[in-house]
Amino acid sequence: MRNLVPGEPSGRLSDAWRFCVGTGRFELALRRDYQDSLALVQRDIGFRHIRGHGLLSDGVGVHRPYEYGGARHVRHSFTYVDQVVDAYLELGIQPFVELGFMPSGLASGEQTVFWWRGNVTPPSSWQEWAELVRATVTHLIDRYGLDQVRRWPIEVWNEPNLKEFWQGADEAAYHRLYEVTARTIKDVDASLQVGGPSISPGSDEWMPRFADFVTARDVPVDFVSRHAYTSGPAQHVPFGVHQTMRPAAELLEQFATPRRQLRGGPLADLPVHITEFNSSYRPDNPVHDTAFNAAYLAPVLAAGGELVDSFSYWTFSDMFEEVGIPTSIFHGGFGLLTHRQIKKPTYHLYAFMARMGDQLLTRGEDHLVTRNDTGRVTVLAWAPVDVTGGPAVAGHTVRLSIPMAADSAFMLRSSVSEEMGNAWAAWCEMGRPRSPHPRQLDILREAAEPVRRHRNLPVAGGSLDLDLSLDRHEVTLVELTPVADETPPWWDDSRILGLGEGAR
Repeated sequence: MRNLVPGEPSGRLSDAWRFCVGTGRFELALRRDYQDSLALVQRDIGFRHIRGHGLLSDGVGVHRPYEYGGARHVRHSFTYVDQVVDAYLELGIQPFVELGFMPSGLASGEQTVFWWRGNVTPPSSWQEWAELVRATVTHLIDRYGLDQVRRWPIEVWNEPNLKEFWQGADEAAYHRLYEVTARTIKDVDASLQVGGPSISPGSDEWMPRFADFVTARDVPVDFVSRHAYTSGPAQHVPFGVHQTMRPAAELLEQFATPRRQLRGGPLADLPVHITEFNSSYRPDNPVHDTAFNAAYLAPVLAAGGELVDSFSYWTFSDMFEEVGIPTSIFHGGFGLLTHRQIKKPTYHLYAFMARMGDQLLTRGEDHLVTRNDTGRVTVLAWAPVDVTGGPAVAGHTVRLSIPMAADSAFMLRSSVSEEMGNAWAAWCEMGRPRSPHPRQLDILREAAEPVRRHRNLPVAGGSLDLDLSLDRHEVTLVELTPVADETPPWWDDSRILGLGEGAR
């Protein structure tokens, strides 16, 4: 059956998918390879904000207590903060500020998370915490200007509903942290954006209780945030995990949860930011490296903007290190890119989305069709995936009839799948070299590029019939541009070799 694409747009395609992207801990952005990777991502995709952990952790060195004259003092140092934010802005991306974790010199306990030991305990002094928040926000305004910083959402902590990220998952203590932080930020400038509670999946009751708390105490809140993942418990192997997967539609259900929970209440109209999402919540799950991941997430990118104001892919690069320094170039990292800038299939899903038009023509369970002001039509199509582990099957077909005001159209088709644009598959066939030598890296980068095909397609009766047969776990982008034929009347392709009329 052929799907008929309407001639007029049904609305604008949301770009909530590119509002923000995740990153590893803050100070990793000081590295040249990190900045080179982000520059590549910005060139091909162009995210607007970037969010990661550790702004206030010891590795950034903002909070520096010292003794002088028999009394305790604190110096706030922004040496690394300035270098990182300067680099972000030069690359055309702005911070989505996450306030955390606790500096060890201000922490009330010793519990930490991750290989790099981010402290997850409440402050030993609420006054000193408020001074740290005030100093940080004030410095950002002084350096970058109030008009700029007003555009940077400020999120209080990360996943406090998990005991790994907030001591005891103490909800009352988090509410106090949020209140002190939000009031301090608003005291600096009332127009700054602050929000939370940045909860992980599985504790959805936190959101309505957070709404009740801020409402009862009239605590400022400009947006609400949560995370979304669909993987099951980790099955550990050395330097990695395997996990079951739930259908991708459950990601969209998680996106929709905050608005459903807040409906009819005082926070109902606030922006909703999904500040982390992916298939697996583990930074060492090989599913992230696969074509399956791209096809799995394609319907989420196509429809997620109808449910939330932003949803942030976790993360842009494998430079991450939550569970330690990676032991192999492909190791199941969250990134769209590996170390050494090898593009994964999910990278191309995002790059394809960046080439879509902003006029939404139609959307289906396996396709998205847009148009831009020049008349260029773009089709994103994806093969269905089976989360039960069944074999991927080639041959899924998407059939569309697309209005086109021309006699013919130029088609450029770019594809990634199990067989195309899949560096992970090439790496497996190489024997999974942990540290590929330069020639192997070149091969992997070449293997990572989408397969591209082109053709002139006829338009009949104002419509172009497009039949797309999809490979295993394929995600494909088709760009259709009306042809204005400028071929000279004397041109004859059959004579390129000098044969035919007039030959001597």
